[in-house]
Amino acid sequence: MGRPKIFNTDQGAQFTADGFTACLLAAYIQVSMDGRGRALDNVFCECLWRSVKYENIYLQQYDTGHQLQACLNAYFDFYNHERPHQSLNYRTPAEEHFVL
Repeated sequence: MGRPKIFNTDQGAQFTADGFTACLLAAYIQVSMDGRGRALDNVFCECLWRSVKYENIYLQQYDTGHQLQACLNAYFDFYNHERPHQSLNYRTPAEEHFVL
């Protein structure tokens, strides 16, 4: 994995903190933030993280960071290749992405 050119977030306190933005800028990563109070600017990512939390995180107990990472990798594989999405006419993101 390479370094991103741009890191986009909302304007939450954790993302506007000088320590956080300084790390990004030191790595030559451009900081980009959605408008204040604009939760719908990134509605697709917000929906994704809601699914991750309610379908995985809140239902599991993770004892280590490595266990969490392995389980999230498995969840994202499921999410992209097996879980039908209403917004995609009940197709998976992989099916939708690779439509010829």
